Amino acid sequence: MKSKIDIGISEADRKNVAHCLSKLLADSYTLYLKTHNFHWNVEGPMFQTLHVMFMGQYTELWNALDLIAERIRALGHYAPGSYSEFVKLSSIKEHKGVPKALKMVEELIEGHEAAIKTIRTAFPQAEEAKDQTTMDVLTQRLDIHEKTAWMLRSLLK
Repeated sequence: MKSKIDIGISEADRKNVAHCLSKLLADSYTLYLKTHNFHWNVEGPMFQTLHVMFMGQYTELWNALDLIAERIRALGHYAPGSYSEFVKLSSIKEHKGVPKALKMVEELIEGHEAAIKTIRTAFPQAEEAKDQTTMDVLTQRLDIHEKTAWMLRSLLK
């Protein structure tokens, strides 16, 4: 039975890339939870618009969690899966209380921009490892976060 991973990426590179992906997973999970919370608690004249928009966003984030975690596993490492691990790894902070609708939008913009920065810091590690699969995952996530941030910013005009 073969247990050693031999995919053309060194153990050290796989470890570095998996760590970067773990940070992205933590950001994604934290942003998922924040978006879902805001979906439940949004109020005001934009209720219907934001309630539906937030549902689309948290659903997309939920689906992305498996993609990221499974890439970490394919690299031979365990994906973080606890709130305490996510808190340590995430660059996105929790919100205390229930903000007003437009403040929710601002916080989600900040969250998507934080995820974008996390992705951009992961690219050099994946490129150095010649890990095209991870680069593809990062490109897909970057596109979605940039578009979502743009759409949210458009609400504040």
